[in-house]
Amino acid sequence: MLDISRFFAGPAASIAVLSLTVVLGLGFGHLSWRGLRLGAAGVLFSGMILARLGFGLDPDILMFARDFGLVLFVFAVGMQVGPGFADSLRRRGLFLNLAAVLTILPGTAMVVAFYLALDLPLPVAVGLLSGAATNTPSLAAAAQTFAELAPARAAEAASSAGAAYAVAYPFGTLGIILIMLLVRVLFRIRPEEEQETLRKLDEMLHPPLRGQTFEVRNPNVFSLLVTDFCKLHPTGAALSRVRETGADACRAPGPDTRLEKNMLVHAVGTERQLEELCLLLGPRSRENLRDAPAAQLEARRMSVSAENAAGKSVQALGLTPEYGVTVSRMVRAGVEFSPGPGVRLHYGDMLTCVGAGKDLDRAATRIGNSAKALEHPHIVSLFAGLLLGAVLGSIPLPVPGVPGGLKLGLAGGPLLAALFLSRVNHFAGMVWYLPVGANLILRETGVALFLACVGLDAGVQFFSVIADGEGAYWMGLGACITFFPLLTTAVLVRILLKYDYASLCGLLAGSMTNTPALSYAVQALGVDAPSSVYAGVYPLAVILRILAAQILVAVLLPPGAG
Repeated sequence: MLDISRFFAGPAASIAVLSLTVVLGLGFGHLSWRGLRLGAAGVLFSGMILARLGFGLDPDILMFARDFGLVLFVFAVGMQVGPGFADSLRRRGLFLNLAAVLTILPGTAMVVAFYLALDLPLPVAVGLLSGAATNTPSLAAAAQTFAELAPARAAEAASSAGAAYAVAYPFGTLGIILIMLLVRVLFRIRPEEEQETLRKLDEMLHPPLRGQTFEVRNPNVFSLLVTDFCKLHPTGAALSRVRETGADACRAPGPDTRLEKNMLVHAVGTERQLEELCLLLGPRSRENLRDAPAAQLEARRMSVSAENAAGKSVQALGLTPEYGVTVSRMVRAGVEFSPGPGVRLHYGDMLTCVGAGKDLDRAATRIGNSAKALEHPHIVSLFAGLLLGAVLGSIPLPVPGVPGGLKLGLAGGPLLAALFLSRVNHFAGMVWYLPVGANLILRETGVALFLACVGLDAGVQFFSVIADGEGAYWMGLGACITFFPLLTTAVLVRILLKYDYASLCGLLAGSMTNTPALSYAVQALGVDAPSSVYAGVYPLAVILRILAAQILVAVLLPPGAG
């Protein structure tokens, strides 16, 4: 290890090495060749080179920084994709996870074939399987199984498996990125066109809101209170403005507003919702009340930033016509919809409220409407979420035939915790919300720390094994385990399921439980679509990876080897 204590003392030396690794790696990752960049994956290679030059960290510090970086990254990803995760899983969850299994099973079968045909040591075979998939929990699970079934060989097996893991890991990361680039070339994919296709698909799944003015012609609704009409016919559209017959200006519907013949009513909703209103109220009007004069009527965009407003219904906060305010639009996690009166608010929701100035002022005090408050991260909630993730990842799940049970570890536990907490938004008296800027900082910092530590840890062992000659042989086997199952899955999914390129990248990264590849895909495409797919397949993928490593050791370990 290079002695840098002459320049830095104590913890400053570790901070200096980590910072240098990240700075050089990100600089390398930003170098462009024909528009292609390694991005954050460059930190892995800078760490390996610096380790070869003699830079290093104390093993305990390195392990902590690596795991803490991983936890920050997966938690930030879970908080980001959580609100739309359930919807994505309902739409494509089965096919996505089947495709992930299609990646995992062939790779495992190849390892078994290498073990049997090439007389490969079992620890090396298991290490190659974990390294080729960049899955540290499976390596740890294999080491635990060796310790329980062959305690006399546990230390030797762990060392051999770790060396094979270190050799296979670099191409495990780079190989996924190469597959992404190869698929892009093979299918002549243009990311811009793919993003446009993705946008159109999103519009189909989440139809945009439109405004429409109707003439009340249906005798069945004459003299009916607007509030009663909304309760009797919950179309999902919001009635935001009305103008009585003969009136010069429109206004917001109040608690005593009744539907009258030839009254004009302006509604906001999806095209299907507006079609339903057309049948209930009457024909569409050529006049648009949004352009008509309004008597003391305003439309304001307000953000839900009061913690005591999160979890309460729209009606409980007085955001209904009974109180002179109508919520015509709501934006949550990038999706715009028209909320009904029973919709519960989430911290960070953006509302478009229509009403008189004094009524809107009252509504603003109740929901917060503070941009500064939204920018402030909830530190207590953040660390409580990390604590919950660590607990979930440490709970052994009983699985028949697997000694000690199955643990999701520090990658799966925090991800599941973040998906749940971001979905419910408020839980246990706390608000679970990460501002966009804070989420981005945590995500990028986490993946940089993780890759820096992996590179610094694997560098010396990697180059020494390569120098011995046997390492190059192992590297070739690991590359096969990474490359061929991924390429097969990518081609089949693209041709048969016709997945867009962003979703395909998320699937490849998630099935290999590879956070750097996800980071690369998000940076290269400039969209977050890969993250939701990654989160959809990651839990099953990490479970199957862990099970595969443990089952291989339990089944292939020769009798009496312990």
